[in-house]
Amino acid sequence: MGYLLAEGGAEFGGAMAKADAEAIRLAGGQDAPVVIVPTAAAPDRNHIRAGNQGRRWFQTLGAKNCSVALIYDKESANDAAIAQVLESATLIYLLGGFTHFLGTTLQNSAALLAARRAYENGAVIAGSSAGAMVMCQWYVDPETWQIYDGLNFIPNTIIAPHFNTFAKSWISKIQHVKQDCAIWGIDERTGVIDDGTKRNWNVLGAGSATIVRHSELQVFAANQTFQVEG
Repeated sequence: MGYLLAEGGAEFGGAMAKADAEAIRLAGGQDAPVVIVPTAAAPDRNHIRAGNQGRRWFQTLGAKNCSVALIYDKESANDAAIAQVLESATLIYLLGGFTHFLGTTLQNSAALLAARRAYENGAVIAGSSAGAMVMCQWYVDPETWQIYDGLNFIPNTIIAPHFNTFAKSWISKIQHVKQDCAIWGIDERTGVIDDGTKRNWNVLGAGSATIVRHSELQVFAANQTFQVEG
C-alpha cells in the first residue's frame, strides 16, 4: 500500500509546502510522476485553469514530471488513456471544489480503479478540501447535508475541511445524521499524512487537526501524531 494525505484547504501558493513536499518525497522524489485531478472544479468550468495551477505548484516544489488528468465528466473518468496515466502515477492529487460532483464522477469509474491500483503499488493519494472529503468512506454534501459513500481510502471517517474558518459548525450536523464514524476537522493550510498503515497520522502545516470520536474531541497541532482505530 501507499500513503494518504488529506488537506484542509487553501492549497498552493506556499500554504501547503511542507505537506506537499513530503508527499513528493514519499512518491519517489523529484522525478516521481505527479498527476493533478481537477475534477471538482469542472462544474464552473475552472478545471483547466485549476489543473494547470496545481501542476505549476508542484513544479515549484521540485517535481519534474507533472501532468493534469482532465476528468470533467463520467465519460472522461472512464477514458482508458487517462486511467493508464493515473495507474502509472506515484502521486495523485485531487483538487478542491464541488464535493458531490467529484465524488459521483469518480465513483465506480476506470479512473478510480486505476488510482486504487496505483495506491496498492505504493502511490500517494492526496486531496485538499473536496478532494480530501471524497477520500473518506463517507462525505457530506454541504449543499444538502446528505451523507454519501466516498472513495473509501480512509475508512470509517468523514472529513470537515476549512475547520478553522467555517466548518466547525459541521460537527453537530454530521453527528445528527451519522453517529457511527470519526470526524476529522482539518484546518486550512494543514495536512494529515499517514505512515502507510492508515493507523498513524502526522499533522503538517500551519494549523491543527481536530479528531472527534464517540463524542470525544482531541486536537493535534503541527508535528503531532494521532492514531485511528484499526
